Amino acid sequence: MNKKLLSLYGLKWNPFVPDLPVEALLVGPQMESFCWRIEHAHVREGGFALITGEPGTGKSVVLRVLAERLGALRDLTVGALAHPQSNLADFYREMGDVFGVGLKPHNRWVGFKSLRERWLAHLETTLLRPVLLIDEAQEMTPAVLSELRLLSSTRFDSRTILSVVLAGDGRLVEMLRHEDLFPLGSRIRMRLIMDYAGREPLLACLRHLLATAGNSKLMTAELMTTLCDHALGNYRVLTTMAAELLAAAAQREQAQLDEKLYLEVFAAPRSAAPSTPPRPLSERRR
Repeated sequence: MNKKLLSLYGLKWNPFVPDLPVEALLVGPQMESFCWRIEHAHVREGGFALITGEPGTGKSVVLRVLAERLGALRDLTVGALAHPQSNLADFYREMGDVFGVGLKPHNRWVGFKSLRERWLAHLETTLLRPVLLIDEAQEMTPAVLSELRLLSSTRFDSRTILSVVLAGDGRLVEMLRHEDLFPLGSRIRMRLIMDYAGREPLLACLRHLLATAGNSKLMTAELMTTLCDHALGNYRVLTTMAAELLAAAAQREQAQLDEKLYLEVFAAPRSAAPSTPPRPLSERRR
């Protein structure tokens, strides 16, 4: 949405796009508690944390909030794995890039040793474990997940040297139940389960998005309730519908979004007329 359209509604940004400023993201009590534990305990104790939930329930939002807060901590190294589908060689390439270690993917032992030495040096200097954030972790192969587990600890598994936060959908939970990954699943120290939201949490999110964007009156109360009732408990569905309404309203230069606009945009199309006209009643009786 361009500046002209933003000025039409007095908005600082489009409140319904994925790349919102972090301050525009609503942090509920459950998310706040989890982020606090990661920030104040997990980075000092290390190990694995897990965020699970179906698509659109807010997993990536948690990671964005975490990355912002952890990035503000002095002397803490925070990295994010951008390509979870990597094989082992590419995994080591990316880990070397994330943590600033020159690695030779064809020599996994040297890469393994170099990464652990870097993390140990960081730990001894700051008393904080480096943090690795991984979104869409259900896309990782069991081999890479197992390698990550081995990388993250030393002294016969008695000392953790890396903090890892995995985020993924139900497929990740099933993977961690498999016997090959049970050693990793048993090491999950903190969990956050993102579930489908009811009307009130969805309404709170919608109000927060509008207020932080600069126009809390952009939608009528009735429209906000209607959107939340039709969002299937999913924040992504909610913002997708709202974005479509905002675009339609901007095209019409409509001052406020209301239920009438909702009905016009999302009304079910009428069934097409029959290609041939019906026969006269007199002929159908023959």
